Amino acid sequence: MANPFPIEEIYPDDGDEPPRLPRRQAGSSPQDLAVTLLADYTLRTRARVPSAALVALLAESGVSTAGARAAISRLARRGVLEGSREGRRSSYRLSRAAAANLSSGGSWILAATTEVVEWDGCWTIVAFSLPQDRGAQRRALRGQLRWLGYAPLYDGLWISPYELSAPGRAQIARFTRGAVTVFRGRQADLDAIAQRSPIDAWDIEAIGRHYEEFLRRWTPLAPQARSERVDGAAAVRTRTEVMDTFRRFPTLDPRLPLDLLPAGWLRRPARELFEAIYDGLAAPAERHVRAVVARFAEEAQSGIRAHTAADILAGVRDVETAEAGEGCAS
Repeated sequence: MANPFPIEEIYPDDGDEPPRLPRRQAGSSPQDLAVTLLADYTLRTRARVPSAALVALLAESGVSTAGARAAISRLARRGVLEGSREGRRSSYRLSRAAAANLSSGGSWILAATTEVVEWDGCWTIVAFSLPQDRGAQRRALRGQLRWLGYAPLYDGLWISPYELSAPGRAQIARFTRGAVTVFRGRQADLDAIAQRSPIDAWDIEAIGRHYEEFLRRWTPLAPQARSERVDGAAAVRTRTEVMDTFRRFPTLDPRLPLDLLPAGWLRRPARELFEAIYDGLAAPAERHVRAVVARFAEEAQSGIRAHTAADILAGVRDVETAEAGEGCAS
């Protein structure tokens, strides 16, 4: 199954000369929105949602009926959604693999923007050499390295301030087959003019601007979210949009050590603002999603449940009940 959120949406065209920062930050694709919607309200139960209800919810975010149906169909072909049909009614739910992926991914997003990790001053270096005729393999490897928190310091040499985990080693080995070397150590002291700092693999100024933009855009809404003075449709749309934007930060800024970053780094303020809006709008958003689903379903919607940032961090998927999900309840 493909990852529900491909790395290309954050670092598009990550080719031989990858962009320093994502070019795509404004707006979200219909597939992204559909996955975020289902994850935000059905991840715990994998409840089935009528396709007509999902189309209606996507329409509230400006997605056309044709665009919504095409997105749902593509997600089903990718293995992200499972479809079922009763008479003329069709419904969809997250596949088991997608739900597990999204649950672990959500926990990673919140942990990466919350936890303070003490850095030992060492760097992990991944050096690889793949011939030109293995371009697809090279792109896949780079995408995997991005997800693992690495960035290219030089062509074929990627770095991270943290140890490469055992699952990470296994993932990299899938793509390289003996064409990679991994080692860890400290940067040698050289003439400052003659060396490039490893932190320069990340465009720190541009990442900082993304944090600033996030805070500038969402701060005015925080007081309304805390008071629940947002109607249901707007609450769903806002939660979907703020999640779809915020989840990119751990890939842009993979817990880079604070002692290497400018004073007043905005990772924590952005995380706190995200929680204020996402949690503050949970109740009205859940009520609205239940109401929309009820228009197209014959059964009760007990499987529609909004979760909070704390739920995501803890891991929201309920393995025992996730397999029920018949109709619209589980």
